[in-house]
Amino acid sequence: MAPTGTFTAGPVAGLPPGATKIKHVVVIMQENRSFDSYFGTFPGADGIPANVCVPDPATGGCDRPFHNPNDVNGGGPHGATNATADIASGKMDGFVTQAEKARKGCLDPNNPACGSGKVPDVMGWHDAREIPNYWTYAKDFVLQDHMFEPNASWSLPEHLFMVSEWSAHCTQHGNPSSCVNALQNPGDPTDVKGGGTGKAPIYAWTDLTYLLHEYGVSWGYFVATGTEPDCEDDSAVTCAPIKQNAKTPGIWNPLPYFDTVKADGQLGNIQSVDNFLSRAQNGTLPAVSWLAPSGDVSEHPPAAISAGQAYVTTLINAVMHGPDWDSTAIFLAWDDWGGFYDHVAPPTVDENGYGLRVPALVISPYAKRGTIDHQTMSFDAYDKFIEDLFLKGQRLAPSTDGRPDPRPDVRENAPQLGDLMADFDFGQAPLPPIALSPTPPPGPASR
Repeated sequence: MAPTGTFTAGPVAGLPPGATKIKHVVVIMQENRSFDSYFGTFPGADGIPANVCVPDPATGGCDRPFHNPNDVNGGGPHGATNATADIASGKMDGFVTQAEKARKGCLDPNNPACGSGKVPDVMGWHDAREIPNYWTYAKDFVLQDHMFEPNASWSLPEHLFMVSEWSAHCTQHGNPSSCVNALQNPGDPTDVKGGGTGKAPIYAWTDLTYLLHEYGVSWGYFVATGTEPDCEDDSAVTCAPIKQNAKTPGIWNPLPYFDTVKADGQLGNIQSVDNFLSRAQNGTLPAVSWLAPSGDVSEHPPAAISAGQAYVTTLINAVMHGPDWDSTAIFLAWDDWGGFYDHVAPPTVDENGYGLRVPALVISPYAKRGTIDHQTMSFDAYDKFIEDLFLKGQRLAPSTDGRPDPRPDVRENAPQLGDLMADFDFGQAPLPPIALSPTPPPGPASR
């Protein structure tokens, strides 16, 4: 079956005047940072409360948030059970306990999270001294201080949500009805089972690329060559590296396993990040771009923060100084909290989430300059924005998308979800590009 729409790409009725100035949406997804760990001391944001002290079973006392100047961090475990424990029924005080439990089983004794007798760095925070470019983007564009990962779990389910609004386990190719909800274990790509010897997962439910293809909207999923930035064992803090490139299905590159992508002949849309840089410089960006890093530039511990910031700055510079800047919206976020402390209890929208709060920025010539958006958001807002702008408001909804699956709900329609369009002023003079060095000097202290 096909969607019930007209198959003609275009905006949904009722968008803000001028919204169609956006012709390109770029989603840059980094990894494993909580909002408080990066912007907890940003002026005006819903940041770290005074007098917070999180229980520390190793000492019998508690640990307070502290400025962490280190470029390499340890973090903590970040699976579904860890999310539940960190949230602790809304008390938000399980982070140190979970980190200390994980430290005993780390695979790499040189990882900072495995240090003996040290305060876990999950309570550490950074500011413009370590991440000056991210703070500059926040000051010059829009910082979202209530962005929650869509699922209370780790990287693979999150990336499935990012492109499909669901994480499921399926038993039959081409049969979406064979899929059942799977927040934690949707089926690992073969590489994480060891050299491609595992059984390939079946991702038979409907994803956003199916709708983009049906409506003739161009897309690209761009993967950095290197290693994967997360572990098959999400409860581990570190693991042996696994190679990845644009042709390697993986936990950060799940689209090659989707039945829809293969059936639509769209595998060629999964490309190298180098191709994204060339297309940005040439003014030939697709309508929708997703970007996945490699391990060394992902900011996933133990990757250096500075390496991730340099990579992201290079991507944004390419767009800003290319011909498509005046028609682009960049959404920058971190896929999950990585075990790092955050003080805001996530809202519950369904059995899958939301997960914990993560940093998120809107960067565009039409972004409201110097704004902090306090609306409740998740990455579902990105898909809704794309659907409203390019697909006449068609949702990944079993009743209307022409390819029904048994997903529990239509995430884009959750009443808790804020309006991403509110972060834009399409009537303002376009904001000019800013020139940021990928290797900037430290900024000022926030405290």
